[in-house]
Amino acid sequence: MIFPIGDDNIVGGHRPIVSYAFIIINVCIFLYQITLGADGCAAFLNTYGTIPNEITNGQDLFTLITSMFLHGGWMHIIGNMLFLWIFADNIEAIIGSGLFFLFYVLGGLFASASHIITDPDSMIPTVGASGAISAVMGTYLVMFPKSRIKIIFVLFFKTFYMSALLFLGFWFVQQVFSGVGSIAPQTAEEGGGVAWWAHIGGFVYGIVLGLMIKKHFVDRYSLQPVKEIV
Repeated sequence: MIFPIGDDNIVGGHRPIVSYAFIIINVCIFLYQITLGADGCAAFLNTYGTIPNEITNGQDLFTLITSMFLHGGWMHIIGNMLFLWIFADNIEAIIGSGLFFLFYVLGGLFASASHIITDPDSMIPTVGASGAISAVMGTYLVMFPKSRIKIIFVLFFKTFYMSALLFLGFWFVQQVFSGVGSIAPQTAEEGGGVAWWAHIGGFVYGIVLGLMIKKHFVDRYSLQPVKEIV
């Protein structure tokens, strides 16, 4: 199994205040969740997670926002925050904190909509920042395709480098194959899984926004990746 652990960083630009704030908020909420115990945590996720059937019936629309800050377990929160930490700061450095906040939230909403459209009758709560982070990754791919991503091969504790184009492109292909294979309604009794179409929708949103950002912001600031991996 491989994981990204670093990338080329932008020189100058805005400080990634919102990116890091999102990480802190997500972690704090997760730590609160685990104090609730198994039953309490399940009830919490069911209340504040996005349930497609409720959304399509105009109920609990606030969960479209709250669900972005909830996670189902340690690996879920660690994986999401790792990806957010690696890929978000360069984008915020370019467009600034205010626009990045709006970009991130809209990405999460678009991702949720993509998931709901594919399974509108589902009663399974959807939680996680994955959709919004997928939007970040889509924009990163467009803006910094040649950026080097530092990868660790966990089994052998070996690191190597891969271009963002290759790493994120391969990641997206995985999501598409998994998403196509998951097109089948699930019942609450069957249990949940990964909201692949939220990832796909968020990523596509990120690509579209990335093209706009690259055109209007990158040339304006003339920022370049540094040579060191951090």
